[in-house]
Amino acid sequence: MFRFGKLLSLASGREWRSTLTASPEDRFSASQFSFRRGWGAARNADTFRASAIICSMTWAYRAAMSSTASTTSAHGAAMPSIDVDDARVAYAAAGSGETVLLLHSSASSSAQWRPLAEVLQPRWRVLAPDLHGYGQTDPRPGSASPGFADAVALADAVLAESPEPIHLVGHSYGAAVALRFAADWPERLRSLTLIEPVAFHLLCGAPEGTAEHGLYREVAALAADVTESAADGDGRRGMARFIDYWNGAGSWMRMRPEAQSALARQAPRVALDFRAAMTDPTRLRALRWIAVPTLILRGSTSPRPTRRIAALAAQVLPKARLNTIEGAGHMLPLTHPAVVNAAITDHLSRNTAARRRPAAA
Repeated sequence: MFRFGKLLSLASGREWRSTLTASPEDRFSASQFSFRRGWGAARNADTFRASAIICSMTWAYRAAMSSTASTTSAHGAAMPSIDVDDARVAYAAAGSGETVLLLHSSASSSAQWRPLAEVLQPRWRVLAPDLHGYGQTDPRPGSASPGFADAVALADAVLAESPEPIHLVGHSYGAAVALRFAADWPERLRSLTLIEPVAFHLLCGAPEGTAEHGLYREVAALAADVTESAADGDGRRGMARFIDYWNGAGSWMRMRPEAQSALARQAPRVALDFRAAMTDPTRLRALRWIAVPTLILRGSTSPRPTRRIAALAAQVLPKARLNTIEGAGHMLPLTHPAVVNAAITDHLSRNTAARRRPAAA
């Protein structure tokens, strides 16, 4: 995917923007190198602490939540936090019973799960962390290029007081992290719910000329745009492309200026999310060992890469059910909450210990 000669030419001072005429894969690899080279001096917590963004029913994003609101749970109580490798990790917690862990998407926070948490907490213990660099959680310290393994370690730390197997739910980037968690520790799961995982690494290495190869190139072009804009300090350009790709053309322009500014500040973090999603070493064959009941949700109008990844995962995971929500796009937990939350609740109910226990004689 990446030509070492191109890296040498970049390191010797050639303008990395010349890669705009290169393949999407080379553009992404080159822009990642340039971005990482200037990352150490530019990184600070304020860049990553833009308020959580909530998607509206009109396919655009609402205004960013205030910093005060983002420090509280759905019921107004202060979010608890733990220290993970010298980073503060905040998480929402509610309810009691078997544990359900909710992992949010890129450019978001645990706040995206509030409607689902309200549905689940009468029957389950719900934990929803802010992933590194989002909401009230610090960026991963000492790591210019965090990967899924870092997010899995964060989830593991939040689960420290939940020794029993859990129900794991993820959306988009969070679903890709959930898939990596499941591949590493399938024995720790009661059930798995994946909502359009951006596990682009599952498309990596597909033979040229295949649909999967073309879809990987499509995502690589998007990743390069976001990464290049972050390296330029022009997060608006990359995030405009990002928002329109996932939510439909014109979504960025329908946003209020303060919401655009909040998302633009998240471009460096989103660029790192792309790198993690495209370079994780987990391959499709590893999913065969995740023998836990799995619900996979996708939207009928979502971008082709995530629809295809959902289909591939459903084919390989031994206990998977694929459910396509008609008329929904990639942000289906927020645009179609009633249908999505009902499907998740049903899946959890089917796989809760009390439900599975045979009746007494």
